[in-house]
Amino acid sequence: MYVEIKYLNLLSTQLEKFKQKKPYLWNFRCPYCGDSQRNKNKARGFVFQLKGELIYKCHNCQVSVPLGKLLQDVNPELYKEYRMEKFKSPKSVDMRKVERIVSAAPVFTKNILADCTPLDSLNNSHPAKEYIFSRKLPTDALYYTEKFREWTNSLKPGTFLDIQNDEERIIIPFKDREGNVFGFQGRSLSNTGIRYITVLLQEDQPKIFGLDQLDYEKTIYITEGPFDSMFLTNAIAMAGADVSLPSGIDDCVFVYDNEPRNKQITDRIARHIRDGDSVVIWPSTIKEKDINDMVLSGYYVQEIVSSCTYSGLTATLKLNDWRK
Repeated sequence: MYVEIKYLNLLSTQLEKFKQKKPYLWNFRCPYCGDSQRNKNKARGFVFQLKGELIYKCHNCQVSVPLGKLLQDVNPELYKEYRMEKFKSPKSVDMRKVERIVSAAPVFTKNILADCTPLDSLNNSHPAKEYIFSRKLPTDALYYTEKFREWTNSLKPGTFLDIQNDEERIIIPFKDREGNVFGFQGRSLSNTGIRYITVLLQEDQPKIFGLDQLDYEKTIYITEGPFDSMFLTNAIAMAGADVSLPSGIDDCVFVYDNEPRNKQITDRIARHIRDGDSVVIWPSTIKEKDINDMVLSGYYVQEIVSSCTYSGLTATLKLNDWRK
C-alpha cells in the first residue's frame, strides 16, 4: 500500500486535525460533513486498513469510501497523479520500506535549512529566482534545493521511497513563534504535476506559515497559501487547509481565494461567518483568482482587503451576493 500511504500523506495538508494514531490508522475531521460545528476539536473521520486496502469512514455522517474516492472528492488534481502512479506497470515493493513511511520519525540537524540554498544567493537568471521575481514575491525568506526528495528524506526518512526522478523545488520554511523550523512547503518550478508538497517535521504543529513574524496585538490576516500571505501585513497562511489556530490569535480575518463558484471555499466562508469570524468578500469587479494575481494586475490588495472585511449578517448578505 505504498502508493496509497504516499498520497494520503500528500492529501493531509487539506485534512483538518490530521494525525496518524498507529500504523495503518489515521484520524482527521471529515471533509464531507465538516464534523462537529460546535466543537472544532472533534475528528471522527478515519482511514484504516481493510482486506489489504485503505478505507475512509466517518463516524458522524457514516460515509464510507475507498481512499481513491476520498482523494478524488477532496483534491481531483492529486487524484489524477494517484491514478497515474497506481496503475503503472506493477513493481515489487519492499514492505519494510512501507513500514518506514508509515512510522518514520524525523531526524533533526542543528540547522534544518543548512543544505538548502538561500534564494537571495542565487544568480538573478536562475529559474527559481526568475519565477519568484515574475510573481513579484520577496526572496529573503525562501530557499532552493535541486533534489527535493533526497533532501526531505535526510530530514524525515522514508517520506519518499522513489528518489530516482527527483526534482528541484523552492522551499518555503514553516517556523514557530521562536523562529524554529518545524516544516516546509516545496513549490515545483513545473506547471505539471503536484505544485505544492507540504512536509511537517513535527506532526503536532499546525500547518501554518508565518507564525514567527506575527504581531499578536494587531489584526491577523489568514490566507490560503504562503505566497499570498506575503502581500499582506501581519498575515499567516493555512497551507491549503483549514486548521485550528494556536492560542493568542483572536482578532483575525480569513482571506480566501476569489472563487465564488468553488463550493468548498464558499462553504468554509459560510462556516466562519456562523462562528462569528471576520471574512473578506471580494468585489465583483475583481476577476483575478488569488492575491498574487491581483498584485500582478496592479491592485493594491491591502487596501481592498481592509475595505472588504465583513462579519455577521452583513457578511452573510455579501457572501450570498458574491456566489450568485
